[in-house]
Amino acid sequence: MLTLRCPYCKQDDDRVIDSRSSADGFSIRRRRECVDCGRRFTTYERMEETPLRVVKKEGSRVPFDRNKIFQGLLKACEKRSVSLEKIEEVTARIERQLAEMFDREVSSKYIGQLVMDELKQMDQVAYVRFASVYREFKDIAQFFDELKPMLEKGRDR
Repeated sequence: MLTLRCPYCKQDDDRVIDSRSSADGFSIRRRRECVDCGRRFTTYERMEETPLRVVKKEGSRVPFDRNKIFQGLLKACEKRSVSLEKIEEVTARIERQLAEMFDREVSSKYIGQLVMDELKQMDQVAYVRFASVYREFKDIAQFFDELKPMLEKGRDR
């Protein structure tokens, strides 16, 4: 039987109290309870696959890390009314899209565009935050060029 260390008391005696397939069907969410301190925590179990590699702008290759997408979304949505569940859902959707479309390598530019597309639908302020860092705006004119289509679309309503 597999046991994990409790994130609170660090003991390795826990029990699974609930298991559910995730909405995307590619992972299992398990609620666990530490036998020693009684606190509950969540783990996710995913199938191990051939690791996808990300080709960076300068040409280097690094292993795909879904946590980078999650952290980027989290930072963009900071102090916005976007739930952690929604951020996890978007992260899982992007990860699933990449797994379906690419076997070995994907460009970081493509991943960034997927994140921006999701943010544009989810929260425009978070979108602009992410875009300003991702696209490395050099001045206010570049920033305004990104905002202009959104402002025009808002007027059309």
